[in-house]
Amino acid sequence: MGRKGDSVTLSIGDRDKAQLEAIALEFGMTWGDRPNISKLVEAIARRELIVAPNHDWNKERIDALNRARTALVDVGEIEMAVAIALLLLERSELTIPLRAELEGFVTEPVRPWRLEVERYIRRQKPFQLSYQDAAERIWNFTIRYAEIAKHEDRQYLDCWCEETTNNQDLPELTHNWCLRLDRITDASVTPVTGTWHCGLATIPIEMHLSGGLAFAYRSKSNQDETNEWLSEPPQVRRVVRRVANTFWFTREVLRYGKDCKVASPQSVRDRIRQEIENMQELYKE
Repeated sequence: MGRKGDSVTLSIGDRDKAQLEAIALEFGMTWGDRPNISKLVEAIARRELIVAPNHDWNKERIDALNRARTALVDVGEIEMAVAIALLLLERSELTIPLRAELEGFVTEPVRPWRLEVERYIRRQKPFQLSYQDAAERIWNFTIRYAEIAKHEDRQYLDCWCEETTNNQDLPELTHNWCLRLDRITDASVTPVTGTWHCGLATIPIEMHLSGGLAFAYRSKSNQDETNEWLSEPPQVRRVVRRVANTFWFTREVLRYGKDCKVASPQSVRDRIRQEIENMQELYKE
């Protein structure tokens, strides 16, 4: 590299060479219209370009940026989400699974079927969704209400469907389905006739919160119908919430432990009691 008598030889692979040429092009280090690695190295030596460490980002910063990326996808800002993904891919601190996820996202930011689903949701038009999940099972749903929702850091399509077969929820909620989006590899989306529903089916569930949870609880404004202190027993908060899926509700309640008791309906109390009993069996061995 460089003139004879004043040269440095670089032993690098084709991939690293291509990366250096790309950086040279980015900063205008060229000979004619071709990237010039020699000019790039000279600029670094003269501190015209500063080389900074690429391994000093902590996990919290990376997680925050990745959460921002997924939030942007949720609101349809795909170009901004891709920009964040490209920024993260420049870093060396990424875990292998996260790097693979980001590379896949950049290659195909949003699958065509999802864009079509979002168009139906915006227009409030019913549609049929047919897809094969990661376990190679075929599913067909006639959807009359849907929304993109996040449950425990994953994206789902929460929807009201005509089909109820194999739904394990309470009878009042069997029209509600929660479809994990990353398990839908491809899908067929077609329009259907009929009306669009105003929302998911819901049931009211009453909870009594005690201890520190009673004081720390923050009301879910779009779900809680009642949030008040009881006079008897004292220091107990009564919350009545509209719930569309008892699976996710149960997972939340179990995290609260002894500080949360479901007062009604009995069908939900029975489900939570059964879940607790199943957990106890695990520790009897």
